[in-house]
Amino acid sequence: MTEHEHVRVAVIGSGFGGLGAAVRLRREGVTDFVVLERAGSVGGTWRDNSYPGCACDVPSHLYSFSFAPNPDWPRTFSGQEHIRAYLEHVADVFGLRPHLRFDSEVKMMTWDAERLCWDIETSSGRLSADLVVSATGPLSDPKTPDIPGLDSFPGKVFHSARWDHDYDLRGKRVAMVGTGASAIQIVPAIQPEVAELTLFQRTPPWVMPRVDRPITGFERRLHQQLTFTAHARRGLLWGIRELQVQAFTKRPNELGLVEKLAKSNMARAIKDPALRARLTPDYRIGCKRILLSSTYYPALAQPNVDVVASGLSEVRGSTLVAADGSEAEVDAIIFGTGFHVTDMPIADRVVGADGRTLAEAWKGGMEALRGASAAGFPNWMTIIGPNTGLGNSSMILMIESQLNYLADFVRQLDVLGGRAALDARPSAVHAWNRRVQERMKRTVWNTGGCTSWYLDAGGRNTTIWPGTTTEFRRATRRVDLAEYEVLRGKDAKAITEDKQGKQGEQGKGDKEEVNA
Repeated sequence: MTEHEHVRVAVIGSGFGGLGAAVRLRREGVTDFVVLERAGSVGGTWRDNSYPGCACDVPSHLYSFSFAPNPDWPRTFSGQEHIRAYLEHVADVFGLRPHLRFDSEVKMMTWDAERLCWDIETSSGRLSADLVVSATGPLSDPKTPDIPGLDSFPGKVFHSARWDHDYDLRGKRVAMVGTGASAIQIVPAIQPEVAELTLFQRTPPWVMPRVDRPITGFERRLHQQLTFTAHARRGLLWGIRELQVQAFTKRPNELGLVEKLAKSNMARAIKDPALRARLTPDYRIGCKRILLSSTYYPALAQPNVDVVASGLSEVRGSTLVAADGSEAEVDAIIFGTGFHVTDMPIADRVVGADGRTLAEAWKGGMEALRGASAAGFPNWMTIIGPNTGLGNSSMILMIESQLNYLADFVRQLDVLGGRAALDARPSAVHAWNRRVQERMKRTVWNTGGCTSWYLDAGGRNTTIWPGTTTEFRRATRRVDLAEYEVLRGKDAKAITEDKQGKQGEQGKGDKEEVNA
C-alpha cells in the first residue's frame, strides 16, 4: 500500500466476516476499500487452525454464505481444508483479490476528530479510512495459560491454533491440555500414533454423536442442477436449530432429555465406570457448547490414553503436575485452551474520539449497539461483536445479519452527504445491552452451573445472543439514526468536545439507572 493511502472503508480480517463485508460493500457499489490481513492468505480461523481432525461442527450447507452456495461440499460436516478452499473460492468469484492487503497487521488505529476518519498504522505502512469494519473474529488469538515452570519444559509446546506440522508426534508421550471443541477432534486424530496420550481435563464436556457422512455424487449433481434443493436443505437445517433455541434461552430444564442421550452416547464407548464418572459433567448440558464427536469417547477408552480429571498446574522439567497432584512424563504439550474472546487484543489497538482505547472503554465488559457499534468510536463497526455468538447454530447467519446493518450504515452516510460520521449514543448502547443482559438471565448459559468462555472476568455473558437468528436479523435490518449522533466535518472538533462532556453526564446517569 502507498504511504498515505486513503480509502472509504478499511476492513480488518479476511475470514468469513471480512470477506462477507467485502462482498457486501461491492454489492452496495463501494469499490474504494481494502481488506487488511495480518497473514499471507485469506481464511481467518480456518487458515490458522490446521490441526489433525479439524472440522466444523455445523453442517456444511448451513456453514456457508447464502449468496455463495456450494453444491460440492464433500461431507455433511466439512473439514478445515474444504472450508478454507471455499473462502479462497469466494475471494476469487467475487473479485476481492485487488482489495486484499496481505501481511498488513493493524498495529494501531486512531480516530481523527477534525478530519472525521481513522488513521491506521499497519505492519506494511499507513493509511486512513472514513469507515472501519473490524472482522478480526473472537477465535483468532490463542490463549495459553500461565503455568509455572512451562518456560523450562525441554520438549515441544504449541497451541492447537498454531499447530507445528514439522514436529512428528509418532511414538511420543503427549499431553493434551483442555477438552474443548479442538481437543475432542485432536485426541482421536493423534491417539493411534502416539505412544502415550495424557488428557488434562479441568471440566468434562457434554458430547453428542456427530452424524457425519460423505455427500453422494447424486446429491451434488442434484444441488448443481436444481439449486432450490440446496436452498431447501439449508432451510431445513436452519429451521431445526431455530426450534431448539427456546430450550437454551427460556426453558433449560427441557434439556434433561438431551443429557440422557449424551450419557447413553458415552456409555456405549466407555465401559469403565470410573472413567465414565470422570467424563460425566456436573452442569446442565448447553451451559458450555455441546460438542459433536463419534470418535472422542472411543479414543479415550484406548489403553495408551490416560484422563486426568484435573487441570494442569505446574511443569517440573518433563514432568507435568495436575491440580490434584497426579503427574505425567511427556515429550510434548498441546494446548487446546481456547482464545481471547472477551478480551480481544484488537481492542487495545483502537483509540476512539476521547483518546481511550476500546479495551479501556470495555473495561467493565464488552457492549455494542446491535453487536456492531461502540459509543465513542465513530464510523467503526465490528462483525461478530458483543453478544452475537450462537450456542447451537451457524455464525454465518449472524454475520450476514450484521452485513445487512453495515450496508444500511453505508447508505445512511451517503444520505447525510459530505463529511459525516455516525457515533452510537451511549444511552442507546446501554439500553440495548440492558435488554440483552436481562434476557440472558434465564438462559442455560447463565443458569446451567458452569464457567465457560462465554463469560467475561466479571461473570457477565458478553458473547452469546439470547434469541433466535430471526430476531437478530430483524434487529439489524436497518440503522436507526435516533440511536446515533451525527458528526459533521465543519464543526467536528467543537462537536466532539461537547459530545465528550455529554457522554460523561450520560454515562453517570446510565450508571445510576443501572444501580437503581
